[in-house]
Amino acid sequence: MKKEFNEKRIAELVKELIGELGGDIESEGLKETPERVARMYAEVFEGMRYSNDEIAQMFDKSFEMPENNDLVVVKDIEVFSHCEHHLALMYNMRVHVGYIPCGKVLGLSKIARICDMAAKRLQLQERLGSDIAEIMMKVTGSQDVIVVIEGEHSCMTARGIRSSGAKTRTAAIRGLFDSDHELRNEFYSLIK
Repeated sequence: MKKEFNEKRIAELVKELIGELGGDIESEGLKETPERVARMYAEVFEGMRYSNDEIAQMFDKSFEMPENNDLVVVKDIEVFSHCEHHLALMYNMRVHVGYIPCGKVLGLSKIARICDMAAKRLQLQERLGSDIAEIMMKVTGSQDVIVVIEGEHSCMTARGIRSSGAKTRTAAIRGLFDSDHELRNEFYSLIK
């Protein structure tokens, strides 16, 4: 079920936050910022309105294909997300998705849309990979899915340790990709 964002309430909270941070909310540059931020949050956190099941239903556009165990890979899907620990941006994120079709193939743009919608949540990179894998399994009917994500986290690069250039890589490995090391290696060779 889609949940609507209360943009007016979000704008009020952003205005209060700006004031607490020491900003002059009446200054020309900040006067309309609360409303702009509320509209931006509605867009960048759109995925929070939907469950994994609902995302699967939204992007379930598949085509029949005889079962032949051919590997399908889409690599370098660009997404961004926000870390749930600091609300900090996770950026320069690339998602690589592979699966073995189970009688049908998913429209390729739908794979990118699934990744994008799952990323539009307060997330952990590890959970993002699991969410994408779960949605892919629901939509394709395949248990054989792998999702590899590489990204930078501003909670590491812009604050705290300030380790610029540090990248985090995660893998959600399901079905044959977990047990068949040749298949997993084939996937990794295709995303290089």
